[in-house]
Amino acid sequence: MKFDTPAIRNPIDRLKVVGRPTERIDGPLKTTGTATYAYEQHQAMPGAAYGYIVGAAIAKGRIASVDLARAKAAPGILGIVTAGNAGKLDKGEFYAARALAGPAVDHYHQAVAIVVAETFEQARAAAGLVQVRYVRSQGSFDLRAGRAQMPPPRQDPKLDTAAGDFDAAFAAAPVTLDATYTTPDHAHAMMEPHATIAAWQGDRLTLWTAIQLVSWGRRDLAKTLGIPKENIRIVAPYVGGGFGGKGSVLADAVLAAVAAKQLGRPVKVALQRHLMFNNTTHRAATIQRIRIGAGNDGRITAIGHESWSGNLSELPERATLPTRLLYAGANRMTRLRVAHLDLPEANAMRAPGETPGMMALEIAMDELADKVNMDPVALRILNDTQVDPESPDRPFSQRQLVECLRTGAERFGWDKRNARPGTRREGRWLIGLGVAAAIRGAPVVKSAASVRLDRSGTVTVATDMTDIGTGTYTIVAQTAAEMLGVALDKVVVRLGDSRDPEGAGSGGQFGAASATAGVYAACVKLRDMVAGRLGMGAAADIEFAAGRVRAGGVSRPLTDAVTSGELVAEEAMEYGDLAKRYAQQTFGAHFAEVAVDAATGEIRIRRMLAVCAAGRILNPLAARSQIIGGMTMGAGAALMEELVVDRRAGFFVNHDLAGYEVPVHADIPHQEVIFLDEADPTVGPLKAKGVGELGISGVPAAIANAVYNATGIRVRDYPITLDKLLAQLPPAA
Repeated sequence: MKFDTPAIRNPIDRLKVVGRPTERIDGPLKTTGTATYAYEQHQAMPGAAYGYIVGAAIAKGRIASVDLARAKAAPGILGIVTAGNAGKLDKGEFYAARALAGPAVDHYHQAVAIVVAETFEQARAAAGLVQVRYVRSQGSFDLRAGRAQMPPPRQDPKLDTAAGDFDAAFAAAPVTLDATYTTPDHAHAMMEPHATIAAWQGDRLTLWTAIQLVSWGRRDLAKTLGIPKENIRIVAPYVGGGFGGKGSVLADAVLAAVAAKQLGRPVKVALQRHLMFNNTTHRAATIQRIRIGAGNDGRITAIGHESWSGNLSELPERATLPTRLLYAGANRMTRLRVAHLDLPEANAMRAPGETPGMMALEIAMDELADKVNMDPVALRILNDTQVDPESPDRPFSQRQLVECLRTGAERFGWDKRNARPGTRREGRWLIGLGVAAAIRGAPVVKSAASVRLDRSGTVTVATDMTDIGTGTYTIVAQTAAEMLGVALDKVVVRLGDSRDPEGAGSGGQFGAASATAGVYAACVKLRDMVAGRLGMGAAADIEFAAGRVRAGGVSRPLTDAVTSGELVAEEAMEYGDLAKRYAQQTFGAHFAEVAVDAATGEIRIRRMLAVCAAGRILNPLAARSQIIGGMTMGAGAALMEELVVDRRAGFFVNHDLAGYEVPVHADIPHQEVIFLDEADPTVGPLKAKGVGELGISGVPAAIANAVYNATGIRVRDYPITLDKLLAQLPPAA
């Protein structure tokens, strides 16, 4: 099925099941510990051996020698795989190609060996006996130094955009802002570690693995191992968080597969927590320069955003994305530059581009508001646009940014904000309010599903789409129940198995809208089959409700269509050019109240509010969870999260959950979420968009702006820790 014209009224619009707050159908399994994650597939593959990965002790150089004698003599050892005996592995530019070092070492904690034993403890003990001798090389580990050594900027159509004459307009503007902001490297720090069980049957490989996009995993693993992807089965029914860090296969999957092949026995591998920070991917640090020119009335006439990030690959952190779309202004410029760094590879992390980009842009907008003596909410509303600022002929499909800002300001009590920073006090606490706008893309991708109706009236939906804690099981079930007119408890959902039709996968905020559209397409096909079996005319004229099929005054049980055998329909939803004709985005406004200790600089968040416009909300209960999860991650990015780089040795020092601080319950106050009524017919038949990444976009800046309002201190270098406030705090009252 192809979606190439805006959606009209369809069965989803009845909203009997879709759009209702619905508890997760997988919730009981997860809360009772009976949901089987990758490392727990004991029944599927009993008797698996245990693999333990040895990480490189240098950041750049080569392996001179590996002494395995003591390790091989240890109790329970079944085998040890290194680059010397692993066989040929593709050394392309995708991450899985760097799964095993040798002879070159690309980054610290890159795997140099996997030790396999009968028990985990035996494998771990033997791994400590592997002796590797390295020859170090000079590496590049400092983004500031890497930025300074980069060649002069040149116009790159892949990384740069321009409209009008930015330089001239900026120079002529009555009010200008020119400021530099920095964001640090961030870790995904998901709850479930990267884990895999690998088993071979002849030349066919099965992986039970923690992955977000099953199809990407098959593609990348096939290329790495040099086998047809048709020979690879990936199973991932439950994934304990990913945030982009489990987009495709990583070292655990590649090395489990290689070791299992060599040993002729299933092998299970879970990355040690301290290895996850340097061995896998992360969000890159950025240095961002933002220049804004405006009239005395606050109207933007020129806006420029340049961002520098570092990477082992050539992939930049696309921090300029929000500046390209969020505010009006005829004269525009964005530039992205990436410096080569010999740190672990940087890649996607929740809202890549928008999260760090708005950490800078939305502080800059507050600074501009100060310069023109305008309320920060009013400034953002003044510079709203209903068309793509870079392509004025391309309207937004839906854009309720102004409504988000106004609704949030009213609900949050923005009118009580003191416009003079550092003047509101409650005892020893300085109190401030902050705001930031939010934007995040609403892409959709091809997604397929199969739907089976059996003689009991049970509907089984199958797709290789994954659920990474986002509520996919439930919204898929809601979609099928709505389309086929059955109760939710009559729907069974099967996810995360590559034997089933290829779904969208979880990532990029495209999963919910895309996966449910694929289910919709399969259900449309099944409705046609039911209509044909029952001889009731065209399915479009038939009502499916309460387990019955009605048309022309005739009502029959749905199960009458399967008395002669079950019905199975498989279909995919593909897309035309609507995404080119319309700018499809989600929008929001974040508000935060903070208290700052006037003596110590300690920051406490007291209230948070998110107002979101993100198409039809398929399950408000799950969507709210996604938003408050994003808000929590945003609080971490604002106040504490930072991978600290040892610029001499070239690694992240705080590579565990003891040293890498993330928010805990005590850090997070009451969070309120408001969804504006919206249904976007241009994005798909359900008129829905994703929300998982909108929840974090803009949050750190709202908190930063609240800290400024509380103290009068503008911090442009994240995270905002008390040491950056102490020297400038006003004297105690």
